[in-house]
Amino acid sequence: MGIFSKDKKQNLDKGLSKTKQSVFQKLTRAVVGKSKVDEEVLDDLEEVLIASDVGVNTTIKIIERIENRVAKDKYTSTSELNSILREEITELLTQAENSEDTTWDIPENKKPYVVMVVGVNGVGKTTTIGKIAHKYKQAGKNVIIGAAYTFRAAAIDQLEIWSQRVDVPLIKQKMGSDPASVAYDTVASAVSKKADVVIIDTAGRLHNKVNLINELTKIKRVMQKVIPDAPHEVLLILDGSTGQNAFEQAKQFTKATEITSMAITKLDGTAKGGVVIGISDQLQIPVKYIGIGEKMEDLQIFNKVEFVDSLFNE
Repeated sequence: MGIFSKDKKQNLDKGLSKTKQSVFQKLTRAVVGKSKVDEEVLDDLEEVLIASDVGVNTTIKIIERIENRVAKDKYTSTSELNSILREEITELLTQAENSEDTTWDIPENKKPYVVMVVGVNGVGKTTTIGKIAHKYKQAGKNVIIGAAYTFRAAAIDQLEIWSQRVDVPLIKQKMGSDPASVAYDTVASAVSKKADVVIIDTAGRLHNKVNLINELTKIKRVMQKVIPDAPHEVLLILDGSTGQNAFEQAKQFTKATEITSMAITKLDGTAKGGVVIGISDQLQIPVKYIGIGEKMEDLQIFNKVEFVDSLFNE
């Protein structure tokens, strides 16, 4: 895992400050005046984690692990609880293998590298696509974006604004066009222009699950006529500020299609950053990016050690 720069770590600390303040203050209150980790402390800790949107199942798992460690390692001091929590939560988190140094590399046998992006309206999907395109371009890659979410004219317009902002070509059709047709045109254009990366925006609504499955399956099938193993990555964008709603969305999309990575956005404006822990643990899908602000550099490669450090460092 690449080492975070000082600036990136400061941005991460700042972006997670609301969650940290919420979790840490509640945690401090849970153990104040206590000298040992007993049943009462664990009950209070359970309440803190659930209130921080970690989720019930993941919270129970964390509590059980701490109980086992207290029994096995003879930890009794509440002052040790912080470090135990950090270790157990870090172990539960699932991150992409890529580091800051390697994320923007493209496998030689996968050019163009096709990323299909899914997620509902309002989660920061368009913004995230623009930032990812910008990062790839900074790394010297030729990028093409496809506007295959044709249900809303505004979705196409927003994507066009971002494509112009980051100076990346956009393939689009009029509103109401067949999304699969746009996806086909995009990958065909990428092949002819020898592009390195293709980013396809797709369904922005959790409509009837059968329709969602059919739409995403058709998009994949049509792209595979041009690039047999496309898409190489299916990236789910979630809004971290919605807490457990994000978890429900994630479950719906994982039922509709295979998700290979996740980006969790809007963590800077919320105290619900604990949802990253629950989603990562319960779905066992790597978190690849987190969004901690509006600026280009506020889309960060997810590093679970740095993430937990930002949450629990005093």
